[in-house]
Amino acid sequence: MVRPPALCRRPAIIFGGCVPEREPPAWIWLKERVARLRQPTATVPVADVPLAAVVKTAVVTDSAAALPPDWVSAFTADGRLAVVPMPVMVGSEIYGEGEDDITQTLSLALASGAAVKTSRPSPGQFEQAYLAAQRRGFDSVVSIHISSELSGTADAARLAAARVSIPVDVVDSRTVGMAQGMGVQSAVVAAADGQDAAEVRGFAERRMERTKVYFYVPSLEQLRRGGRIGAAASLLGTVLAIKPILAVDGGRIVPLEKVRSAVRAVARLEEIVAADVASRPAGQQRLAVHHFGNQMEAEALAARLNEKCPDCPPPQISALPAVLAAHAGLGVLAVIVGESSTPTD
Repeated sequence: MVRPPALCRRPAIIFGGCVPEREPPAWIWLKERVARLRQPTATVPVADVPLAAVVKTAVVTDSAAALPPDWVSAFTADGRLAVVPMPVMVGSEIYGEGEDDITQTLSLALASGAAVKTSRPSPGQFEQAYLAAQRRGFDSVVSIHISSELSGTADAARLAAARVSIPVDVVDSRTVGMAQGMGVQSAVVAAADGQDAAEVRGFAERRMERTKVYFYVPSLEQLRRGGRIGAAASLLGTVLAIKPILAVDGGRIVPLEKVRSAVRAVARLEEIVAADVASRPAGQQRLAVHHFGNQMEAEALAARLNEKCPDCPPPQISALPAVLAAHAGLGVLAVIVGESSTPTD
């Protein structure tokens, strides 16, 4: 059995490099569920019981899900979860998210205005992930991916699914970042509960439908260069005069508000998030904060949100994946608002 990482002693810093002292209920439930599944019986030693004998469905996703590294490492070793890296091109060099340390290279490129591009993973990468699940004895795969409005990743996954004999259910998350990641976590939880692929998919989709992404970027330039600006293109005419607050809605980036200063934009972002949290069932709310090149600012934002949302566990804090930071740019602050996820929800 793969053991989750040791608890971190810093309760306000979450999942970027450690698991918080105050663990989300779904994490606790999953650890307990896996422990029960692996209990030895009177006739079959635990070492002889393959994971796929109790967990029938494997989960595959892409690195845009922004899953915490510790969470990924805890659940990829036995094959129940696979994260396919999304490529980032800086100049003529191609880097794989999670395979290469590209944070500093990307930061310098964004700061200097150098060419930065992203691409979808190849169908072959997904095919290998699906075949690996089949070899481990899983009956099916649920493959959850970044919004098709922002990337062709889901299409690549569908091409790969048509090449393999194991049933693969490809899910367009219609979102990004830890909003997608929360859906992936839900899928892993549901699979650990022994639910079939249709139930795993439905469980993940319900959580993603309840999850919102709000974010602030100091400039729309990177979004414009990457063609990911969508409905927020209406802000370009006043781009020098405003600091935009954006959201992901229907899989697309849309404008929420135009604010005149960075300080006011961040304060307004907090207000929007706090109002969203207050509208959700007490004790069920969950938060995540993404950043790129501004970790201290993200930690300060998370601390303020923790004060404004006392019924919510401390926000998860993590750097935005390179494939997303390449479009959002330096200084981005994103907040994901979701709800807890266990099969008893």
